[in-house]
Amino acid sequence: MTLAAVIGAAAFTLPAAQAQQEGIKRTDLQRHDLSVPGHEAIQVRVDIDPGKAFPKHTHFGEEIIYVLEGTLEYDIEGKPPMTLKAGDVLFIPAGTVHAAKNNGTVRASELATYVVEKGKPLVTLAK
Repeated sequence: MTLAAVIGAAAFTLPAAQAQQEGIKRTDLQRHDLSVPGHEAIQVRVDIDPGKAFPKHTHFGEEIIYVLEGTLEYDIEGKPPMTLKAGDVLFIPAGTVHAAKNNGTVRASELATYVVEKGKPLVTLAK
């Protein structure tokens, strides 16, 4: 519950706020209103240390991922786990339960771009 509160609070502040979990660093890069009423784009860099994972969660909108370095395993509800390496991309539809884990031996990083509803938490932990 504490992690969800920290993540939710951090989703509404830019650029300095970062929702931190041991071994995972989120760096907010930018946030802008979109021409689609009630929506905004948010861009975040996520660095994940070896052996660390971000738990199952959802977003109130789409997530577009570009892996910057390392390898990450994504567990997307209803699909077999997939491993992406630097240069690979992934699209996660709104409301889809998913998680990410660094199974490698070096830090992995992704650029996450969200197209989400304004006023909603960026991240909601799944049960």
